[in-house]
Amino acid sequence: MVKRLQNYIGGRFVDAEATEYVPVYNPATCEVLAECPDSSRADVDRAVQAAKAAFDEWRSTPVLSRAQYMFRLKTLLEDNFERLARIVVEENGKTRDEARGEVRRGIESVEFAASVPSLMRGYKLEDVSSGIDETAERQPLGVFAAITPFNFPNMVPLWFLPTAITTGNTFVLKPSPQTPISMDVLFELLDELDLPEGVVNLVHGGKEASMALMEHPDVVGVSFVGSTPVAKIVYETCAKYGKRVQAQGGAKNYIAVMPDANMEASVANIMGSAYGCAGQRCLAGSVVVAIGDAYEPLKAELTKRAAAIRVGSGLEETTQMGTVISPEARDRIERMIEEGVKEGAKVILDGRGKKVEGYENGSFVGPTILDEVKPEMTVAREEIFGPVLSIMHVPDLNSAIEVINKSRYGNAASLFTNSGKAAREFKYRVRAGNIGINIGIAAATASFPFGGQKESFFGDLHGQGLDSIEFYTDKKILIERWL
Repeated sequence: MVKRLQNYIGGRFVDAEATEYVPVYNPATCEVLAECPDSSRADVDRAVQAAKAAFDEWRSTPVLSRAQYMFRLKTLLEDNFERLARIVVEENGKTRDEARGEVRRGIESVEFAASVPSLMRGYKLEDVSSGIDETAERQPLGVFAAITPFNFPNMVPLWFLPTAITTGNTFVLKPSPQTPISMDVLFELLDELDLPEGVVNLVHGGKEASMALMEHPDVVGVSFVGSTPVAKIVYETCAKYGKRVQAQGGAKNYIAVMPDANMEASVANIMGSAYGCAGQRCLAGSVVVAIGDAYEPLKAELTKRAAAIRVGSGLEETTQMGTVISPEARDRIERMIEEGVKEGAKVILDGRGKKVEGYENGSFVGPTILDEVKPEMTVAREEIFGPVLSIMHVPDLNSAIEVINKSRYGNAASLFTNSGKAAREFKYRVRAGNIGINIGIAAATASFPFGGQKESFFGDLHGQGLDSIEFYTDKKILIERWL
């Protein structure tokens, strides 16, 4: 029997009122792992009402007591580390090492939330006028929600939930219906914490559940991670209904390589950036810009390294790259490769039609490299979200920066060089929210905000770091005079 997932509302797992269930597949085998309910607006309302009812008591719980739950949650996550990583592999298709890395970064977000007592403090100034003192106090706002993606089913929800509740808010989470099992297990662990009923809630579903959260009058803010077209809808809808919103969109991340770079070390980093998680992450390097004489040696080394990547089931420890999320994703990626060829790109490593022995039904795309790519090509402008790396050739650093800045996306950009002057110019001029210098994946740690500019981010306050404290609290100004 395939398990039918339940929602978690008001401190218990409950059946959804859904009339339809979506199968959750293992992308390496296309076997059904579970069935995810397509929850209704009534399900969402039940979750929001439970969170609303819990808010007053939870916000008055001492912040040090709220933080203690984070220490206990960290222990539970550590105790279940390998179990959580395996679930990510099974429902997402990552390798074991990638899944372990994801779970570890999620735990770091819980550790950050444990520091909330020192981070949400206000400030005071005595004698702003004769006998008058002024104070700014941070206070929680109410019910927050998050709508999270398939590509990091364990980590991304933990960017939001721990900090939101430790600052005194209550929470409703709606994960991707493609990878909902990770959150089903997380909420089993949260249930062991004996949090007050309604502080955390889980609603599975798709578009209807998402829209219901964005439009619900009792939800004060929404966090989102996903594609740019959907991020725009989330931003516009939440703004229309007067909510706080942070909407992380898509990306087209460029990696520039100078002739003076350590070529072997640079390519090793680029491999992880382009082909880690089968290219399905918003920080994946998807276009390499070879500067001047770097072009020929860089192309040769990239091709040699990429061709040697072992593709297979993520459950096998020797696998270096797993699957993409679904057959539909595989077909879309292969169509974009073909579009690149039609526009003039040259395939020097072709991952289309990849078959893995023993996993013939799996959603595999092998490492792919497109050469002679021009900025106007679709593969240079649009997010592929797969293991496809494009190579451009430009004469100098200034040309590389111009190419990068013309992109409508601004999530991340990296430069490989041994020149401090070049590195400073790159980080100073490039319009992207996460900059890497000799780093292929410019991923912020939990105590720093996850950057994003242009059409990669919609909102004012980013996820993680001090931005998250600002997002989940408001400042109340108190002006006092005692006679």
